[in-house]
Amino acid sequence: MTNPQPFSDLTPDLIMDAVESLGYWSDGRFIALNSYENRVYQVGIEDQTPIIAKFYRPHRWSDEQILEDHRFSWQLADQELPVVPPIRDAKGTSLFHYQGFRFALYERRGGHAPELSNMDHLYTLGQLLGRIHAVGATESFQHRPSLNLDNFGRQSFALISQQHIPSSLKEAYTTLGKDVLQLMQNQLGVYCQQGPINEIRVHGDCHTGNILWRDGHAHFVDMDDTRMAPAIQDIWMLLSGSREEQRGQLQELLEGYEEFNDFDMRELQLIEVYRTLRIMQHVAWVAKRWDDPAFPIAFAGFNSERFWSEHILTLREQFAALQEPALSLFP
Repeated sequence: MTNPQPFSDLTPDLIMDAVESLGYWSDGRFIALNSYENRVYQVGIEDQTPIIAKFYRPHRWSDEQILEDHRFSWQLADQELPVVPPIRDAKGTSLFHYQGFRFALYERRGGHAPELSNMDHLYTLGQLLGRIHAVGATESFQHRPSLNLDNFGRQSFALISQQHIPSSLKEAYTTLGKDVLQLMQNQLGVYCQQGPINEIRVHGDCHTGNILWRDGHAHFVDMDDTRMAPAIQDIWMLLSGSREEQRGQLQELLEGYEEFNDFDMRELQLIEVYRTLRIMQHVAWVAKRWDDPAFPIAFAGFNSERFWSEHILTLREQFAALQEPALSLFP
């Protein structure tokens, strides 16, 4: 049985001892950074720049899956792409073990989220994503999963409908959820009649919280959710606002993207499908982690009827969006 409090033994002393086991001498200072799936800390190092220590949630990824994340990060860094790969020791090891925990170390990088209303920022991000995806397409993950209708859609729906939705809203959620899943299945079926979905290695969680912007440059961090998925998965997450606003953002992103990589315009048909899958998976993720003490603090109200009513409303909006014409570069 999985420990509902997997980080209960991760004390400050253990954190610093783990870092020091690799030859970095802590000055006793550490700061917990914003992370829920794993635990991430900035650790002060004597007479040196602080480093980032990431402790992996037990039982989520296998060692092989974590190492695929690390290898992809280093492949990108070797192409001079602005990612933050894990630190390797003299033997080339990047995944370490200490008292039952697996962890990795990273250089500290600072910055703020890019401004998605700034066309120059979007153009630069498009260029970088084009380069990242060009590397991502050179090989496939052997251990990490794909992002698909089953694991993000059907499995998420099953978990919520069976265990978490309030009884007063169960019928509304179940009926709507089945309709949304069926619509997405139909649309994916039509898409695949024209040709298969081209899955490549992508960042997977490419929202602005995972991009650090400073002095006109961006750094992509936290490759923990890297998976096989179509390129659009990393692009749609940078779109927001009205349909017209998203069209302008998309134009700027793809102008930069196609300087370094070809983009299959058919994938624009998948934007609302993958947006809907993320919405469904996100609430299932919170539900699965609810016994972790950090989650009730971070997601207060999750078990309330109001939260689930708003989630149902969001799914209804997505059901409508799925039936609209795909976003295009031109009105």
